[in-house]
Parts: sequence; structure tokens; C-alpha cells
Amino acid sequence: MKQRFVVRDIGLAAAAACTFITLASAPQAAQAQARSVDVGRYTTGDFHNHSTCSDGQISVQKLVNKSVDTYGLDWFVMAGHGGSGNRNCSLVDDAQTAAASGYTFVEGQGPGTTWGNSIGTAAIKGDLIGTNPTDPNRRMWRWQSIQEFQYPVLERMSELKKKPLFVGLESVVAGHEHSNMSITTGQLPLGGGGNGTAVAQWEYCFDRASGDLSRGEQGWNCAVPGSALNAQLDARGAKLTTNSGTAGHLKTVEGIKWMAAFHPDTSFYIPAHVERAGIFNPNGSNGFNIEHFRNFNNAAPQIAFGMEGGPGHQASGNRSYGTGAAGRGTYGGAGYYTAKVGGLWDTLLGEGRNFWIFNNSDYHNRGSFGPDDPRSNNDQYPGEFNMTYVLTRTGGAPITPKDIVDGMRTGNVYYVNGDLIDRKVYVVCRVNSKANRVAVASLESRVLAAARAGTGFFDSNCAQQGEKLVVNPGEELRAIVALRDPEGANRSPYSIPNPSLLQVGINQPLNQPVLHHVDLIGGLVTGYIDPSDPRYAGAAPGGRNGEQDSPNTINPSTAVKATWNASNWRSLPGGWKMMSYRMADVRVSQYLRLRGTNMPAGVPNETDADGNPLVDSLGHNVTVVPTDPACADPAAAPTVLNCVTHLPVQGAGRQLNFDVEAFTDLWFYSNPVYVEVAGGVPVAGVGNRAAPARATVRTASR
Repeated sequence: MKQRFVVRDIGLAAAAACTFITLASAPQAAQAQARSVDVGRYTTGDFHNHSTCSDGQISVQKLVNKSVDTYGLDWFVMAGHGGSGNRNCSLVDDAQTAAASGYTFVEGQGPGTTWGNSIGTAAIKGDLIGTNPTDPNRRMWRWQSIQEFQYPVLERMSELKKKPLFVGLESVVAGHEHSNMSITTGQLPLGGGGNGTAVAQWEYCFDRASGDLSRGEQGWNCAVPGSALNAQLDARGAKLTTNSGTAGHLKTVEGIKWMAAFHPDTSFYIPAHVERAGIFNPNGSNGFNIEHFRNFNNAAPQIAFGMEGGPGHQASGNRSYGTGAAGRGTYGGAGYYTAKVGGLWDTLLGEGRNFWIFNNSDYHNRGSFGPDDPRSNNDQYPGEFNMTYVLTRTGGAPITPKDIVDGMRTGNVYYVNGDLIDRKVYVVCRVNSKANRVAVASLESRVLAAARAGTGFFDSNCAQQGEKLVVNPGEELRAIVALRDPEGANRSPYSIPNPSLLQVGINQPLNQPVLHHVDLIGGLVTGYIDPSDPRYAGAAPGGRNGEQDSPNTINPSTAVKATWNASNWRSLPGGWKMMSYRMADVRVSQYLRLRGTNMPAGVPNETDADGNPLVDSLGHNVTVVPTDPACADPAAAPTVLNCVTHLPVQGAGRQLNFDVEAFTDLWFYSNPVYVEVAGGVPVAGVGNRAAPARATVRTASR
């Protein structure tokens, strides 16, 4: 199994030691500087997934066990859709799950048991859905299940696992499709006794699927201080009830403003699988155009600070998206808005916004397989394939929910599929003087040391992902990357040769991917666009139904600035790679981001001649021909994983599809570093590069 950095591997004392970097190879002044700041450490988590609280396959407890025990995540946000559900997701699946969760399993009372057949219909609160209050299938509003069942389970398991496990929501979005959110206020306080009330109230007030008008048990009011829309609140429910199209979008913006008014430092709002439902429908609830992301970010940049660049459902037959999506599908597992160089995401970055990308599992079920089968033709567990790395600063204490949200907000985040890499530090530094140029080797050594330790990096002449470096015109900069391509096997259950790479003569086991190259992608920063400007709005259908992208969603300045591979990166033992790119005479404000893959350029059905990912549906053209002799025996083949008998028959073999396809072409994406040239265009969405908080050990709650 590929080794991955997780906090539990190094222990609390070691984690605290890693947080305060001291490097023998660094200059003495840099050592003293590093000791005085909390550079943080990268942690892994997932905030978009499903249990039987909504439309998932398994209980909260089992999903937690899979995520943090089996796949080693450092933190976990239990989501699920808003609206209502009829299953008691606090009941455990089996005796094994119970033993690992501190619960008792009662035969015949699993997580598929209805609320009516477990707690009784009289205990279900809020407005009645339907006409029969004693129906054993009576549905419970999600605000109640969050408050009274889901949150208490997570708090109890957080204490057991000694990791932050808290409640969030995949909201059914008014005017759009889905979005991830959480409010950590009240969750996991020191000593226990916390609550998920803030998330529950937000769900009641702003989720499109929440038709309850009871105002909960607390008499909730959904008014946003000073808002003109308060006059439109339903008299009984004290909330907005128009959920479609443009009016629905305005309700969604109200929900973000509500978080900013009442929970400004403890909230996040990150739209999910943003291309899946196509472009925005002004008369329905579909998709997002660029103006909607701008509206969210303008309303509360400290809360609406990004989107899912890499959606879940990667083991499904279309790798999450069908042809009705913007872009007509995913590209190397990334959504079209992220994958297209110079596309919608690059356009937002070109304004100088703090708008970051993340990925998640979106786990529901394993398709036609049981939850413990290694195969899947629908979803993978949190931490099994999709991985988001977030730099968290804790002063040496265990991470808390707020630490995680604070880390996400900084943009010091990168995401990886299939464990292609498992550690990375990426910085841009000024190296103007002759002395600084001589010290580049020392700077690279310090960056490598931080990457080895799994920490962030601090130098007053450098900026990391999500930060900006302010420089004078004409200065010389250096982009430096240290990362690890871990040796050995990843999470793939298949060791067959990678079928796409076989097309170009590369025989590489599917479960032992090798990083082929890394691209440095950059574009100009030209400043925020005012909402009154005709360039503010635009759709990016990406060829869906033949429709072309609006020029307002294209950043023509974006391009691949450099490509590193075995010919020009420095390889070190243990899978470590060092990369450096010189930027002389810098005179314009700009941003620089990274992506990397195991696919060379020009792989049929996978990458174009420039190395850009092609739409994933083309992968179905590839035929997988199992070579194990057991595969010739119809009776034996289904028991041999490498026979991939769950793939559709295609010619003399099988069609590249489902989880096999997901593990075939792997990518990672990094959020940008900004460079602001003094006197030029300001990078308005990101504060100046400044030292992180001084390292002081905080009393830990969990």
C-alpha cells in the first residue's frame, strides 16, 4: 500500500515537533524565523458523502469507520442531502460495525429501518409529509435528524476515534443543484455536549428540499439582517419559499449572507459537482454559470471560497457525469470548469479571487456490489480514491472543526486521485540578489524538508498555495515544487497492466501508477469585474448540445508555462521529485497553479497532443484483455479480481469502465500562488503574504 501522511502515524508529540520547523541546512536567520511560526501540517478529509440519513447505503457509523479506520482520513464531515428521509441512520449495520463504533447491534434493526419502526412516528417533528401521521414510513425532516441523531453519533464517535468528525450538508440548492456546507459553531466542544443546531437551522431555512414551515422546536427565523428580501419571508415559516431559477438563486445568496452574519468564521459553502446539471436554468434548478460563483464569493468571500473541481462517483459508468453535463463529461476525473486550461476557473483566478478547488468521494453505494466488496461500479469510499489535502494550523494540538474550515479558507489545498502523489509543497519565492541566487539550492532543500515532514513552509520571501507574493517590477522569482510519488501499490484492487498505457507501449500495473509529468499553468490577473459589467455573466456549456462557451468564461492569457518530467526534474530516493522554474523580470500580476498525471501526452482516448485530458467517455473505446488463465474459466473468473468480470464485454475482452477506468488515468491539481506587482493590477481577493500565527500550543478539545 502506498504510504500516506496521516496525523495518527506520527503521534501528537511528533506532530507538534513537525509543526515548528528547524532545519540544519537553512541559514541561521531562516531557522529562527521558522521556529517562531506555526507552519501547520497537511491533513486529509472528505466533506461530501452519504449515509442512510439521506440516500446512502450504510449507517453513519460504518461510513466513519471506512473513512477514518480503513482509509486513514484525519477528519471527516458527514453530509447527506437536505430535505427529509425515512430511515434511522443512527442504527448500525452489523455486529462488526457496532464493535468498532461503541454501539450495540440489534438483529433486524439496521440503518434501513424506518423512523416509524424504530423511534415511533409520534417522535417525528415538524409539518407532516403526506396525510397519515402513523405511517411507519413517515419521513423525518433533516433538521431534526441532524440535531437529534446524526450529530450525537458523530460527537460520540469523534471521542472514540480521537479525530474531528462533524456534521455538514449537501444542500439541495435553490435555483441550482447541490452544494456542500457546514457551520462548526457548537460542534465538538471540549468536554462534549455539543450540538449541530446551526447546520440544522440553516438546512431548515435555505435548503430547496426543506418544505417544513414549523420553524423547528426553537422557533427559527431565517431573516438576514438588513436584507430587502426579509419582506418576502413566509408568514408562518419565517423563511423564503421560492426555490427555482433566478429567485431561487437569490435565496441561495441569502443563505450565504446568513452564514456571514451569524457564523462568519465557522462556515463554508462549496458548490458540488458544479458541471453535472448543465448550465443555469433561469426557470428551474440546474447548474451554475460564472456569475453565480461571483455572486457567492462577493456575498461572503470568507465562506463561499471555492467549488468541487474533482467530483465524486468516479467509479460510475460515466465517471460522475453524463453527456448532459457542462463539458459533456469529466476530463481525467476533473470537471470541465477546472480541467480546461483558460476555462471558467482560470477566469475567476484571473480576477484575483480567493476561489479554490476541492474534491470529494460523494459516496452513496458501490453499485451492484456490497459495501465490503473491493470492486465498485458506482462510488468509492472517502479516502479510497478522491483525496483533498488541507494545511491546518493547530499550535501542536489535535485539529478541530474550525481548524479545518480555516485551512480550507486559506486555499493551501491540493487534491489527488488514486494516490498519484501523497506529499507536496509548492511555493513561489523572490530571488533577486546574487546572494539569493546562490541560496536557491538551500531554499529548495528547505522546501523538500517541509514536504518530507508533511508541513507547510514559511519564508518571508515566499508564498504558498492560496497566498500572494507582492513584488516590485522587474524582480526575479522562482517556482519550487517538492512532491512524492509514493512507491508501491495504491488502493486499486487490480494489478492488471494499465490498459490505456498499453496503447503506447508502457506496461505498468494498474495499482502502481507512476507520475509522468507535472505542468505549471499560469495566467494574468486583470482585476475584479463589476456586476454591472457585461462581462460579468456567462455560461460554459463546453459543447453540450453544440453550445459554445461564452467569452466571459475564458481567460485567454492562461497557458502551460512549464512541464517537468523525468528529463528535467530532480529524482531522489523514495519517489521524491524536485522541480524549479525561473521567472526573470516579472512585471505583471499573475497566478501560477499545478496539475500532474500518470498519462503522457498523446495517449489515445486519454490525452491530447499537448497533454490535456480528454473527455472520460472516450475511455470506453479501450479494451481490457485479462491475461490470468483463470479468466478463461467462466466459473472461476468471477472470483478473480483481475478478470474484471463486472466490466461490459467488448470484443475479445472487456470495456474500460467503472472503477478500473477511474484508476487508469490519475491526476492531481493544486490551488494557485498569486504574484502581485506593486503599482500593477492588485490581487484584491487575497491578503498580502504574512507570517502565520506564532507557534503557541493551544489547549486541545479533540
